[in-house]
Amino acid sequence: MTHSFLMIGQSNMAGRGFLKEVPPIDDEKIKMLRNGRWQMMAEPVNPDRSTSGVGLAATFASSWRLFHNQQDDIALIPCADGGTSLDDWSVEAPLFQNAVFQAKAAQKISTLQGILWHQGENDSNGKKYRLYGEKLALIMKTLREELNVPDLPLIIGGLGDFLQDGRYGQYFNEYNEVNKALIQFAEDHEHCYFVSAEGLTANPDNIHFNAISQRKFGIRYFKAFQQKTHILGSLPDEDQIIEAIHNRPLTKNEKIERLQYQFAMGTVTSDEFQEQLVQLQ
Repeated sequence: MTHSFLMIGQSNMAGRGFLKEVPPIDDEKIKMLRNGRWQMMAEPVNPDRSTSGVGLAATFASSWRLFHNQQDDIALIPCADGGTSLDDWSVEAPLFQNAVFQAKAAQKISTLQGILWHQGENDSNGKKYRLYGEKLALIMKTLREELNVPDLPLIIGGLGDFLQDGRYGQYFNEYNEVNKALIQFAEDHEHCYFVSAEGLTANPDNIHFNAISQRKFGIRYFKAFQQKTHILGSLPDEDQIIEAIHNRPLTKNEKIERLQYQFAMGTVTSDEFQEQLVQLQ
């Protein structure tokens, strides 16, 4: 069986962590949707921009495998889009319609198990937080109706405390109010759980979570899903879980997949590729 999760929101759901800052995660039982088919996960999972990188999805899925279900496949449906506002996700808009289309395609080949949402930076000024909960409620209600999953769990993440520290800080002067709106939304709606970004740090732009913080965020998202509860701070074992995920022994198929990637990127020669492939087979 394949269990799938829909990823929606803006750039911090898509992921902007620098790929070079963390080891890759290879797991043949973690899939991502590409052209209506499942492929083995590789980061960036959600390539909405040329700047896409590490997001929270990889450790969410890895934690699901580590702690929840080692037998079945878990699959990611990437539909997040950087720089988008809550209005961009309105039920009449293309982003919402695409998410429905992709999720319905995934439902034909998997069981949809949850929605992962991270958005709000684009709504952190101009008093837009006042209507945030009302707008988000309509989006999620309609999405569940369209997909015929009225009780589908929804995991929503908080915004980083670093947003006002960078050169674009004036655009995020109401991020605290958005965080409060997200917490209130989770408290007011069934099957919805809030995940804190407490202690997470940013890339040099002070907008996007860096790679290691995305790894931690994914674990928090999973714990919220697994325990059906809000995660209101950091978890004591985040570093140990990340280490366990990164150090998991690779299967033969995973080693071959990594070798093929290295060959395609030009980091191994044709002779080295052939020699190592023979050893793996």
